[in-house]
Amino acid sequence: MPPYPYGEYENARVVILPVPYDSTVTARGGARDGPDAIITNSVDMELYDVGLGFETYLHGIYTSPPVAVTNESPEAMINRIHAVAGEFVEDGKFLVTLGGEHTIAVGSFRAHRDRYPGLSVLAIDAHADLRDEYQDTRYNHACTLRRMLDDRVPLVQVGLRSAAVEEAQFIRDYPLPFFSPRDFRKLPDLSRIVNALSEYVYVTIDLDGIDSGEMPAVGTPEPGGLRWDEVSELMETIAASRRIVGFDVMELSPDLGPKAASYAAAKLAYRMIGLALGPPEGS
Repeated sequence: MPPYPYGEYENARVVILPVPYDSTVTARGGARDGPDAIITNSVDMELYDVGLGFETYLHGIYTSPPVAVTNESPEAMINRIHAVAGEFVEDGKFLVTLGGEHTIAVGSFRAHRDRYPGLSVLAIDAHADLRDEYQDTRYNHACTLRRMLDDRVPLVQVGLRSAAVEEAQFIRDYPLPFFSPRDFRKLPDLSRIVNALSEYVYVTIDLDGIDSGEMPAVGTPEPGGLRWDEVSELMETIAASRRIVGFDVMELSPDLGPKAASYAAAKLAYRMIGLALGPPEGS
């Protein structure tokens, strides 16, 4: 938590919402421990971001108590997240949601959709997450982006390198813009990605979108992902011409990798806040 008074709710422009939920994971579990690991390892960060040139915490960052988990159903859990996130968004806070499995992002996305008409989504993920249903629920982590597309929002996928055949067909039929890491690196610039997004952008980050050599602590790692600097460059470019109104960081399973992975996730969230909000007043 930032030093007093920057960690107090009334002084904070930013709210961190931890959601320790991973009930629909299908590979290796442990993402429920992700939010606590990110918050705990954030203590080790220098508060001055050399890449940005300012101290992001001066915006004020409040850490909310975790969302209580319900086992009624995955859909009930998403509805609970939607309600809790919506209270913070409607109160004018910049919301950062920490998971937990990627399904959590649907609840946070819907809270932002309610406030920002014309919202678009930038998704960093190794997997398509476009199944309409998986393991008898439409709210499995493999269905995350499909549930966002129920609202017909503009959505761009970056980092994709794994999909079921029906998901690949859905991408072609929609059609849905996506960029594998290899395609991303071939772009002469990032205008194709930026131009596919609207003025208001919600960013959802499944950490397996990052190369498994840099981010091994995920339940479903895939080789050949985005590198740290590539993610930073993409976020910097989006923030320069679009308004990032909220984001999430999902799927950290801290026991599946070194402590450095949890620290990197914390650093990414802190960097994202700074990029989205810019320099604090007077800094």
